[in-house]
Amino acid sequence: MAVLNRYPLWKWLIIIAVVIPGLLYALPNIYGDDPGIQVRGTRGQKADETILATAQVAMEEAKIPVISGVADEHGVKLRFHSTEEQLKARDLLQRALGQQFTVALTLLPSTPDWLSGLGGVPMYLGLDLRGGVHFLLEVDMESAYTRAEERYVADLRSTLREAKIRYRSVYRDDSGKIELRLRQPSDQEKALSVIGRELPGLLITEEERSGELYLIGVLREETRKELATFSLEQNMTALRNRVDELGVAEPVVQRQGDRRIVIQLPGVQDTARAKRILGRTATLEMRMVDEEHDVQVALAGSVPPGSKLFRDRDGRSLLLKKRVIYTGDNIVDAAASLDTRTGGPIVSITLDARGAAINQRITGDNIGKRMAVVYLELRSSIKTDESGQVVVDEDGNSVRVKQRIEEIITAPVIRDQLGKRFQIEGLDSVEEARDLSLMLRAGALAAPVDIVEERTVGPSLGRENINQGVRSVVIGFVLVLIFMAAYYRVFGLVANVALAMNLVLMVAILSLSGATLTLPGVAGIVLTVGMAVDANVLIFERIREELRTGNSPQASIHVGYDRALSTIVDANITTLIAAIVLFNFGTGPIKGFAVTLSIGIMTSMFTAIMGTRGLINLIYGRRQVSKLMI
Repeated sequence: MAVLNRYPLWKWLIIIAVVIPGLLYALPNIYGDDPGIQVRGTRGQKADETILATAQVAMEEAKIPVISGVADEHGVKLRFHSTEEQLKARDLLQRALGQQFTVALTLLPSTPDWLSGLGGVPMYLGLDLRGGVHFLLEVDMESAYTRAEERYVADLRSTLREAKIRYRSVYRDDSGKIELRLRQPSDQEKALSVIGRELPGLLITEEERSGELYLIGVLREETRKELATFSLEQNMTALRNRVDELGVAEPVVQRQGDRRIVIQLPGVQDTARAKRILGRTATLEMRMVDEEHDVQVALAGSVPPGSKLFRDRDGRSLLLKKRVIYTGDNIVDAAASLDTRTGGPIVSITLDARGAAINQRITGDNIGKRMAVVYLELRSSIKTDESGQVVVDEDGNSVRVKQRIEEIITAPVIRDQLGKRFQIEGLDSVEEARDLSLMLRAGALAAPVDIVEERTVGPSLGRENINQGVRSVVIGFVLVLIFMAAYYRVFGLVANVALAMNLVLMVAILSLSGATLTLPGVAGIVLTVGMAVDANVLIFERIREELRTGNSPQASIHVGYDRALSTIVDANITTLIAAIVLFNFGTGPIKGFAVTLSIGIMTSMFTAIMGTRGLINLIYGRRQVSKLMI
């Protein structure tokens, strides 16, 4: 019967093919992380060796020690000894590098280069353990009100034209009031009636100046409240879409108060890109090029009515029509790729039905003329004085200034009638094309947002959570080891080896899959430790039962593993089904628990059945045995 307990070569090859990579890819988790700073360029700027040298010089002058610095395709990364040095370096680099670069806090793995070269990465830890980043964003409601007032100006003009009410001027002043001056005072009652019916969100009052009657419109209070609620909800939706596009596991996007949003991104490695994507209020506008007037005359100060001067990315001026053909709101899909003809980066755009109809009509009527793609972005930054010090208000808060960027990405000649799909060329890099397509897919923000707070999880919170989680795993693991060794002796020691390998394989799979480990996930690991032992207990008890009935040791081993297999598989499959249901229908913490439980079930079945059988075969399979140490 000894031949029954010998593995064929192919089974050993399977075990080796699983165990060695498991040990290798679990190894990065023992090296830990260093507090770091990541610098990335914005819109065409590149964080290269020059920026790395500038950052290192700034660190030397400020006497902030740097462990190492590197410049790669993801930008510049600097490592520090402590979070205090990391925070000081962040503030220093933000002032030194200006708005052309994004400076973000991050945690950089200390994995050796040879292991990283093989694809070894540590598993991601959730914010409740360590790593990731926390953002507090504030919605700029004043910009939302300004946009609404500008829309009301356009709507007011079209409403009066449709009602055949003649007016001298309609405009919005700096205080946000909409001033309307009619040509005929006799049209006042009719105008008030039409505006009240068609534009109920405006509160209209009358005002006389120098013998002329003005109608003054302001947003009603209930309109402002509805607008604020809509802006906050729309921004949360857009930000959730952007976070999903970033591929972050188990993110948190929550409302805080009337105008703030909390975003937590666990396990994020490229925090600079996350910061840039979340904070950008960018969209596109399509405008026709004004080819009837001279650009030089417009540059001299005589801009024709109905047109506006813009600049392209090379600094050249171009005269465009004020009328916007359609905007990024009409874009339903966007994808970044490379042009097969030129090899340059492009963004393929898909329009909704309204945008496609407009695009088809405009391009069909203007073949041979130029249509410009205008990039619009509202950017917020901390104001500094001439010495580089941050300017604060009376309450001690940093003063922020807003900058509106308007530039022409491309202005090609319309060669043929376009429809639902077209391409945007003229982008600086593949990375910019990818970021632009991400924001267009996710949807534009209803109002600009300011990142008023950015921080990593407090080290005391992270360290305490890690210690508690590790302690729970260690205590449970050690107690199981002691029990198994004392109760099942040699077989118990074999089960302990398999249990240790089970943990190693779980860590390796979590690392390779990019899943984020949270505290509920740690609970799943602890539960898996107990479940892994259950399988061995079933097998060992079956072997003992066979020995009591008088079977030989070799036959008892064979029968014990063979007959316990179906019971183990049935029990684990039902638990796996429950874990899959939890993952599909659960949220955040529940999903974290389900992920580790699912992985643990699969690894424990391998180690408890195939792994322990292999070790038992090595010990007992090639010799005559009169007694088993069980």
